[in-house]
Amino acid sequence: MTAAVRIEEREDRVIAQLDRPEARNAIDQSMVDDLHALCASLESNPKTLLLCGGEGFFAAGADIAQLRERRRSDALKGINSSVFDRIRHLPMPSIALLDGFAIGGGAELAYACDFRLGSTRTRIGNPEPGLGILAAAGATWRLKELVGEAVAKEILLAGRMLTADEALDVHLLSEVVEPEHLLEAGHRWADRIAGQVPLAVRLTKAVFHAPAEAHPFIDDLAQAVLFETEEKYERMTAFLERKKR
Repeated sequence: MTAAVRIEEREDRVIAQLDRPEARNAIDQSMVDDLHALCASLESNPKTLLLCGGEGFFAAGADIAQLRERRRSDALKGINSSVFDRIRHLPMPSIALLDGFAIGGGAELAYACDFRLGSTRTRIGNPEPGLGILAAAGATWRLKELVGEAVAKEILLAGRMLTADEALDVHLLSEVVEPEHLLEAGHRWADRIAGQVPLAVRLTKAVFHAPAEAHPFIDDLAQAVLFETEEKYERMTAFLERKKR
């Protein structure tokens, strides 16, 4: 069986390309299975994830042919929501690279990532109510956190599709570049992350997503772990030595 997600491993990052071009990367069961396998790998060997699609499309939603046949029991399995939530909780940051359409489930996959970079031809939205369903893989709550209630309702209830510039204006995208520079931009962001101490990044992300009632104890606990690391001592020593010059 042909892989629906192609993987390139590097020392500090993984580039994962959604690869169902014949269906504009519509998310079917094979892609979900491949994404679960990718998550398992990144959970055991944490690295920054660069998640990209094809030329002119990131992912054109769920596979409608499969979706049409799904029933109540399928919805309750959380087929897409479970893997998107797993991506959300990866130890190291994830960066979605959106060239062209990120629609429906494709948009929800992008919302699950920590950062979203777009090309000038990015279009992002959730047209699910037009098909008689709702965006049930995270958009109804993640999108409000990302762009605020007013814009989220325009997208979810009125079918508004955001252009790249509009998505940048509401901070749904962190950067917009020409299509041919999108992967380069992704690596630039991954390089920024690589310049940090990996354990500090991992614990910061974990603390950031901790429930409100866990603070401030979890902040202090994570800091206690970092205070005992050799990297903390070495980096602070180097900082103080530079300051003396």
